[in-house]
Amino acid sequence: MPPKIEHIPEQRLQKLNNIRALGIDPYPPRYHRTHTTKQAIELFEQAEKDGKTESAEVNVAGRIMANRTMGKISFIDVHDSTGKIQLFISKNELDEQSLALLKELDIGDIIGGKGVVFRTRSNEPTIRAKTLTMLSKSLQPLPEKFHGLSDVEIRYRQRYLDLISNEDVRKTFETRSKVVSAIRRFMDGRGFLEVETPILEPEANGAAAEPFVTHHNKLDKDMYLRIETELHLKRLIVGGFEKVYEIGRLFRNEGVSFKHNPEFTTMESYEAYADYNSVMEMVEQLVSSVALEVLGTTAVPRGDTIIELKAPWQRLSFRDAITQYSGIDFVQYPTVELLRSKMREKGMEVDPKNNWAQLVDELLSKFVEPKLIQPTFLIDYPVSLSPLAKKKQGQERVVERFEAFAGGFELANAFTELNDPLDQRERFTQQAKDKQALGGNGEIDEDFLLAMEHGMPPTGGLGMGIDRLMMLLTNNSSIREVILFPTMKDKPNEITDKS
Repeated sequence: MPPKIEHIPEQRLQKLNNIRALGIDPYPPRYHRTHTTKQAIELFEQAEKDGKTESAEVNVAGRIMANRTMGKISFIDVHDSTGKIQLFISKNELDEQSLALLKELDIGDIIGGKGVVFRTRSNEPTIRAKTLTMLSKSLQPLPEKFHGLSDVEIRYRQRYLDLISNEDVRKTFETRSKVVSAIRRFMDGRGFLEVETPILEPEANGAAAEPFVTHHNKLDKDMYLRIETELHLKRLIVGGFEKVYEIGRLFRNEGVSFKHNPEFTTMESYEAYADYNSVMEMVEQLVSSVALEVLGTTAVPRGDTIIELKAPWQRLSFRDAITQYSGIDFVQYPTVELLRSKMREKGMEVDPKNNWAQLVDELLSKFVEPKLIQPTFLIDYPVSLSPLAKKKQGQERVVERFEAFAGGFELANAFTELNDPLDQRERFTQQAKDKQALGGNGEIDEDFLLAMEHGMPPTGGLGMGIDRLMMLLTNNSSIREVILFPTMKDKPNEITDKS
């Protein structure tokens, strides 16, 4: 008997020992699977079309999810990534070793089954198993389906249990993979080049977010996990690539909520000789075409509402939207003191540390964003909210920026990119002062400014949240439902009770 490990059920350890005593390796290095469960059923259905009552012999493999024994007959449900199939086991037909193994099987074990496929009296395609092969002995019981898996702590911390037990969850992440592939096909089809940029950076610049800090031992310097891919992608535009994009992780040292995770996935793109109007058109086409390709429709449910993703999307000015939904025209309150006072008049709790731009963003989040259910572009933002966007011609305080919303949350952010290096330096300097005033890092990316000084063409840039898009396409209300391993709070060092 192996040494007792307190959290492993004794019965399972005993069965493991019994299997080894039979001369069977409970964790063999390989298994020759000839068919998935889906392929085995398809093979049988083709045999039926040919007038046969059985298929050719198949070897399938998967996890035991049900085991029903009735005297000398057992039915075992085996699940793999393509579906499930039933094994019919007659103790009179099994070889001696398989018969001995049968007594040691538990729900959760991974086994192989060999035999022909036939149809039972209940009309279910079933393998008449001649041999059973142990592929992996499960030492832990699976959670009871409707009790254990309702605990979100288990579902998110032990995602493997969630995937084993919940078919809808597996489908969500299969859909996610298809969505990312469809985005790549769309961007490649428009002539964009996919690239990779650094995750470790010497400065945390490019967006207003708190970075994660690490330390490089050999260089003896602090470095930062990237909070954006923007500045490196723009360097490539300076270098002569005219259409580039990157799909990858960003890291922001912020709180966890239904729509925020400290590490998240974006698709960021830059196109030379484009502006935010052409990027808007691209976003409409991208989202609608991906939905059509992956889901077969551009109409997706959101609670009791159907969201239509087909172009054209609604366009609202940023100022008009905030005035309409909050009752505050922020342009009439140009200082932080005036705007803070007006917001308090409206009964809002206002963080005294927030600057004017953060207060305006708070108005957007509280009053406007939840109302934008159908796809909507908010356009023309205040310059103080957008240090990397180009000013709208003839308007000193407004930039050519849009954010795309649907389902009550933001999907994408885009600019006509600032390409005046002197204006960029001035805005970076002001942004650094604002960060320092709040106790943050006020470094300026001088290498990026040097690149800009060599000349960057007019450019349209986009950042799209893959996780948020997945929330929309799969009708999920929490970002943790579409991230395989979301960030969680610390938990005591104990084994989760799954019973």
